[in-house]
Amino acid sequence: MQLIEKICTTEQASLRDVMACIDRGAKGIALVLNEQRQLVATLTDGDLRRAVLAGLSLELPVANLLASLRSHGRSHPVTLPQGSGKEAILEEMKARAVRQIPLVDDQARVMELAVLDDLVAGRHGPVHAVVMAGGFGTRLMPLTASTPKPMLPVGEQPLIERLVQQLKQAGIARVNISTHYKGDQISAHFGKGEAFGIEVECVSEQHPLGTAGALSLVQGDDPLLVINGDILTSLDFRAFLDFHFEQAAAMTVAVREYSFDVPYGVVETDGLNVAAVTEKPTVKFFVNAGIYLISPSARGLIPSGQHFDMPQLIDILVKAGGKVISFPVWEYWLDIGRQEDYERAQQDIRSMGGRR
Repeated sequence: MQLIEKICTTEQASLRDVMACIDRGAKGIALVLNEQRQLVATLTDGDLRRAVLAGLSLELPVANLLASLRSHGRSHPVTLPQGSGKEAILEEMKARAVRQIPLVDDQARVMELAVLDDLVAGRHGPVHAVVMAGGFGTRLMPLTASTPKPMLPVGEQPLIERLVQQLKQAGIARVNISTHYKGDQISAHFGKGEAFGIEVECVSEQHPLGTAGALSLVQGDDPLLVINGDILTSLDFRAFLDFHFEQAAAMTVAVREYSFDVPYGVVETDGLNVAAVTEKPTVKFFVNAGIYLISPSARGLIPSGQHFDMPQLIDILVKAGGKVISFPVWEYWLDIGRQEDYERAQQDIRSMGGRR
């Protein structure tokens, strides 16, 4: 019951509380219970991220989101009786297209949680990761004068080593690292990955190929999880993979909410007429978080050996009618592109005891 206690919430809790609940349980779901500890509803990681994309405030109570989901056809949560066998659970998961099923007693109280990841290994098939580590790190000079940016230490280990360890923990078995500037240091550090318990292959760009061009050098036709090598994050990569495959997307782009305060009154006009004035508003929008999941069909659009950037790939896919979706990152995320970012990363790691 220890796991169940971690992932329980109520209709009065805020969506932000549910976010913390899902992160705490690490099973991609929160259970909404009533005062009798009976199951009222379930909220998945995907439910919450879609709510964020729809513009719902995280300060809203769970009841608001549940009302919206019900108005769009969400029925009572899928459950099975406590003691159900593995085959029955898997059959129900397949029939209902879910990956978690609460197991309840005869009073509808949740006693256990069946999770597809725990029952079936590698259910998505192989996914390869690519860490883009070929940049010059010009804005971090002189730190990068003799060391490639991804090899700069954050805490007690290189930034890129942290990323590789996270990918391994997410079930990734093979990582390609695209290198260019001082790439020999990266390849010498990882070798073939034996010391890290994951297969590592460094792919050297003879000349910079952009943020997507190097993917044409990666062998195979499996989906590619691509991440910039200068990102420090605690993103739940398993949730990212699940979101992509559940949506049957050609490409998923991780996005981060960014906001800034406008120090002036913003005037909206309609021709010559003033329509409204908003005093010093806060503007919010999503920015590219430098993490992508690319399906085999999208990989085929990347030209071989040519300079090619991710925005170009996205533009081609969208114009061709491909399904390109966004995945909001609410976990810790930092793009280490400037000196102040690097200093902040060191402070953050220290404050978290060396862990994210």
